[in-house]
Amino acid sequence: MGGGGQKICPCARAISPDLFPPGSWDSILPSPTSLPGTMDGPRSDVGRWGGNPLQPPTTPSPEPEPEPDRRSRGGRARSFWARCCGCCSRRNRADDDWGPEPSGSRSRGSSSRDRRPDSRGSGINAAGDGTIREGMLVVTGVDLLSSRSDQNRREHHTDEYEYDELIVRRGQPFHVVLFLNRSYESSDRIALELLIGNNPEVGKGTHVIIPVGKGGSGGWKAQVMKASGQNLNLRVHTSPNAIIGKFQFTVRTRSEAGEFQLPFDPHNEIYILFNPWCPEDIVYVDHEDWRQEYVLNESGRIYYGTEAQIGERTWNYGQFDHGVLDACLYILDRRGMPYGGRGDPVSVSRVISAMVNSLDDNGVLIGNWSGDYSRGTNPSAWVGSVEILLSYLRTGYSVPYGQCWVFAGVTTTVLRCLGLATRTVTNFNSAHDTDTSLTMDIYFDENMKPLEHLNHDSVWNFHVWNDCWMKRPDLPSGFDGWQVVDATPQETSSGIFCCGPCSVESIKNGLVYMKYDTPFIFAEVNSDKVYWQRQDDGSFKIVYVEEKAIGTLIVTKAIGSNMREDITHIYKHPEGSEAERKAVETAAAHGSKPNVYATRDSAEDVAMQVEAQDAVMGQDLTVSVVLTNRGSSRRTVKLHLYLSVTFYTGVTGSTFKESKKEVALAPGASERVTMPVAYQEYRPHLVDQGAMLLNVSGHVKESGQVLAKQHTFRLRTPDLSLTLLGAAVVGQECEVQIVFKNPLPVTLTNVVFRLEGSGLQRPKVLNVGDIGGNETVTLRQTFVPVRPGPRQLIASLDSPQLSQVHGVIQVDVAPASGGMNFSDAGGDSRSGETIPMASRGGA
Repeated sequence: MGGGGQKICPCARAISPDLFPPGSWDSILPSPTSLPGTMDGPRSDVGRWGGNPLQPPTTPSPEPEPEPDRRSRGGRARSFWARCCGCCSRRNRADDDWGPEPSGSRSRGSSSRDRRPDSRGSGINAAGDGTIREGMLVVTGVDLLSSRSDQNRREHHTDEYEYDELIVRRGQPFHVVLFLNRSYESSDRIALELLIGNNPEVGKGTHVIIPVGKGGSGGWKAQVMKASGQNLNLRVHTSPNAIIGKFQFTVRTRSEAGEFQLPFDPHNEIYILFNPWCPEDIVYVDHEDWRQEYVLNESGRIYYGTEAQIGERTWNYGQFDHGVLDACLYILDRRGMPYGGRGDPVSVSRVISAMVNSLDDNGVLIGNWSGDYSRGTNPSAWVGSVEILLSYLRTGYSVPYGQCWVFAGVTTTVLRCLGLATRTVTNFNSAHDTDTSLTMDIYFDENMKPLEHLNHDSVWNFHVWNDCWMKRPDLPSGFDGWQVVDATPQETSSGIFCCGPCSVESIKNGLVYMKYDTPFIFAEVNSDKVYWQRQDDGSFKIVYVEEKAIGTLIVTKAIGSNMREDITHIYKHPEGSEAERKAVETAAAHGSKPNVYATRDSAEDVAMQVEAQDAVMGQDLTVSVVLTNRGSSRRTVKLHLYLSVTFYTGVTGSTFKESKKEVALAPGASERVTMPVAYQEYRPHLVDQGAMLLNVSGHVKESGQVLAKQHTFRLRTPDLSLTLLGAAVVGQECEVQIVFKNPLPVTLTNVVFRLEGSGLQRPKVLNVGDIGGNETVTLRQTFVPVRPGPRQLIASLDSPQLSQVHGVIQVDVAPASGGMNFSDAGGDSRSGETIPMASRGGA
């Protein structure tokens, strides 16, 4: 089989290549554990899926190389011959001819075209002795055409990822160039191999063998497109059902002279993602503008506040920033999710909904609604997902702190990064049903004062979750499309704090028996608010049912603009319609109080409307109640108003102001009752986001009608003003000016600014000290754009006295001369420098 003087195993002499007919090629392909670089040992971070407690990594990776080492490359892989031949397997490992240890150092920034090694003699032949025999087909190098400007990255819509490795989307072909030691002949056999996970297996899809020129299984195949001298151009087709993740890549050849295996090289790792451009992929989206918005857009708008006072903030998703893709895959690893299940978007999205929060699995974010954020970051201060995900990847520890919009923003980043069309959705007046009654039950005493110790159900002023698009082969037909995924830890699902994916179509029609978590999400958007009054004998009676109080407005960012899109109609039928009532009553029939609607009283001729003026934090305000007599008889209403502060989750503080008044109404007449509130009255009681809750109750003497209403409103905070000082060009320093005026007459202490923008500025923290009452401050910051095109630079301000202050500016970045882009963004994601104020001004 070779020249004289070469060491050849006796078995290798006996089993010579000419004994293998062409049809037996597949029979000599290696088992998964024979490839260099595959992991033989058990994982130390299997998480819940593996049934073991999860510990954070002990040696986090440094920031420039953000992926923790998920492979154990210390063990020497065994070749096919070593496994099948007793004498080969008993060789002394100190024997220099046993074969070289696979190696390769990662070098960020190097071009794939510079990776053709002079590797004659460095491969592994079938006998495992490392000798390259005359006539063998040796792969001396591979070009995956992986640079961001190459054909593969552009065709797969992955050219924005700040990575040098090949990133492709499944179900779509890509091109590879093999460099050989001689010309390719028709008798030569070549197989490409992709491996992922601890113990790759062909049957689980974690070890993929792709014979060149033959039809593969499950959509995998490779074809020779061009053979030119010692170069071989291949077109590789991946399965539309492939596992997503980071694959090791190697090449095996077989010729009459023997078999050769290309050593594993970390430069040749391949990321495979979901593909919403592929009709055979179950995440396929049949609208290009949808794909541009819900997969490729790196920033978006998140809405908050109340239905009548909607606030909006820009969020930097940053799914293409360097390190974010590794962080997303690390999340799946930390969960211990089986690799074989990572091709299913239903399973992947459900795992992400569990792992973005930290409860029961040490996930990404620690939730905190206490108002005390001294040991972490105020949720309102975050401006994007990048800093959060990179911190989790770098340290392995959950990041403090998050609330619903932070959980949702991070979830959008992760799912878009992995290839799922995803959007961030806000539901105003979102119910939290704690007893599975599918109604929001509010209890009052005999005088219609709230009994807070009984009011376990709550109505959040707003709640933010995610929609992601996919088919649902696990459900009956008709439930494909948008699926709700909610990473905010509210209630457990199958014992774990996760929620979804849940078909929006099943929510709309009250089909609460459909998986996953449809009853809880239905109650969030379409339950009724039921008011119960305690009677003289201690029992409770329904005195009022408010049918249009929950899920009053559901919105998301519009496609292709920063406008707000109302998507309430896809979640529920028109309020009050026959279809909507049927959905509610169908759902309630499956709840814990199926007969709730049988006990209603319905005599109502006095209407009540609550109003609150649009007020700014630090100013006085007025709330009003308008009563209207729609009957033909005179009515007298005894009215009670109770005002308290409230967290956006519906948790209220004690009442700090109340008013009682008796109002006489002639037939057809209206009367307005007002209650002024001074800044000094509400200032000591303020909590996050400056929200207040007005409880209004009334009793009509003549008819016994009970009036009840809860109205939430918020105090607006000022915006940051951002101004670009000069043109923005890739690779050139640019300056931005930030101006802020303190709206309060009190000093803001320990003020922190955050600045972030994908392609512009890595997350940056700026400590600016104190800002006096009604004072105006100006500061300037420089950054170096790294990617051309329209970009968003986002800033926020936070202090113990004032939060929810943010601003954004669009930056149109021109390409650098010569069209070169930079691989690393300016700024440090962990910076916390102290910044002097450029100027200060009075009120």
